[in-house]
Amino acid sequence: MVNILAIDDDAAILRLIRKMLEMKNHKVTTLLSIKNITIEEINKYNLILLDVMMPGEDGFEICKKIRPSIDIPIIFMTAKSDESSIIKGLSIGGDDYIVKPFSIHEVNARIEAHLRRESRPKKGRKSSVYRRRHSY
Repeated sequence: MVNILAIDDDAAILRLIRKMLEMKNHKVTTLLSIKNITIEEINKYNLILLDVMMPGEDGFEICKKIRPSIDIPIIFMTAKSDESSIIKGLSIGGDDYIVKPFSIHEVNARIEAHLRRESRPKKGRKSSVYRRRHSY
């Protein structure tokens, strides 16, 4: 079981996300805004689902603010589907970008892929000089 933080200003979407992820045996915390949560608390999660269009501080601003202090995956879930928004979300530190309305199955698959990637043992990387001298 992993801990997932979902931040969205739409309570109905948060209920759907919680139900969907709890069926996969994940522990889900939902927030309507990022107010009153510290970086230390955020770092207790394994993955963040983050809406972009929220009143006050939007998801892009939140990502820019927290990314330097966390290394967990951030997946944007938003109705902003234009190419420039997707590029912006990925370039400021987002690990994935899912456009609303979304398929529950696709969201699950993307979350599981990120969690698998995070839990893989880190393998040593050989230098390119080593690879040229030794064939595998």
